[in-house]
Amino acid sequence: MDHLVLEVGLAIALIAAAGLISSKLRFSVIPFYILIGMAVGPHAAKIWHLDFRFIESAGLIDFLGRIGVLFLLFYLGLEFSVGRLLKSGKSIVVGGSIYIGINFTLGLVLGFAGGFPVAEALIIAGITTISSSAIVAKVLVDLKRTANPETEMILGIIMFEDVFLAVYISILSGLVLSDSSSIGGVIMSALIALGYMLIVIILGRKLVPVLNKLLNIRNNELFSLVIFGSLFLVAGFSETIHVAEAIGALLVGLVLAETTHAKRIEHLIMPFKDFFGAIFFFSFGLSIDPLSLGGEAVWLAIIAVIITLIGNFTAGMLAGKSAGLSPKASSNIGLTIVSRGEFSILLANMAATGGLMAIIQPFAAIYVLILAILGPLLTKESKHIYRMLDKIFKFKNTKKQQKSEMLQEKTID
Repeated sequence: MDHLVLEVGLAIALIAAAGLISSKLRFSVIPFYILIGMAVGPHAAKIWHLDFRFIESAGLIDFLGRIGVLFLLFYLGLEFSVGRLLKSGKSIVVGGSIYIGINFTLGLVLGFAGGFPVAEALIIAGITTISSSAIVAKVLVDLKRTANPETEMILGIIMFEDVFLAVYISILSGLVLSDSSSIGGVIMSALIALGYMLIVIILGRKLVPVLNKLLNIRNNELFSLVIFGSLFLVAGFSETIHVAEAIGALLVGLVLAETTHAKRIEHLIMPFKDFFGAIFFFSFGLSIDPLSLGGEAVWLAIIAVIITLIGNFTAGMLAGKSAGLSPKASSNIGLTIVSRGEFSILLANMAATGGLMAIIQPFAAIYVLILAILGPLLTKESKHIYRMLDKIFKFKNTKKQQKSEMLQEKTID
């Protein structure tokens, strides 16, 4: 750690190089950040026989990546609003249940069909169910889709997933890690997570007039300290009650989006979101061991990817339909939240800690890598994918939905 600045500087230079390459190729930048992290990570260093010094600072880089997730979700919340989310409460519960139900069932089928024991099958189902909030957030912002009609459903599903994850991790920790886990404890975890989200959203909206006065700070330095302090305090507190810190950041953004200072906050956050967000995807790549990406895990991951693509698209269409969205907007839901990432890796690490089958970790790494690369591409090309599928399945639009889509396309153009 004697050359901390040099090590982190080298990491940032590599991230910048990856960004420049993706810009020249006009390709999504996320896969390049992940791949460059894989190529120079602590595992790959053994392959190349080179001393990538910054890997000694992997812990710090990982922490900077966590900050990146917070800024990504906070910014996404700023682009949205609590009002829109509350109006869609019922449709979000229905849509989230559809999404979790379809993907979790397919994951369980994959686990049991592959001959895995119950614990391993449950881990596989969790890995294939939970989408990456960080990747989804970056894609929505980069493609300027935060104002799209389907975005409120996408955000709702992300939050619904977090409630599901709180319950699911409680169950798995008892089963996999042999800790005591009662039904009452599981229910309590779910209620705490759900109740906390509702309290922050509802109370935050009522306090908007107060927040407008409190944030009427002319000094930019003090204004930044107040915003950053609020973001990290709420996100950190969220984690202590088993609600993902990223969801805490999203909630802060949703509340502050209602204030008259939203644009100023957005302008303040933008460079931090871009910088730390890039470090997150790089640090994610550092955690993947290229030497483990082979054997049976490859075929299992490919099958899982195919199942996930089918399940996601189907769930998106059904969730969108339940909310009255057009087929095109509904297809965007499934294609946007197809990426898997931090939560899948978390479950794979839990399997390793619990001494489950060794194939789980390489399977998760390959599966996550493929979808982390494929997800942003599918989202970017969602219009062409929809048109191609529409020729096959002949999706039906109402006249009102057709007018809405035409207006949206004109606005984007």
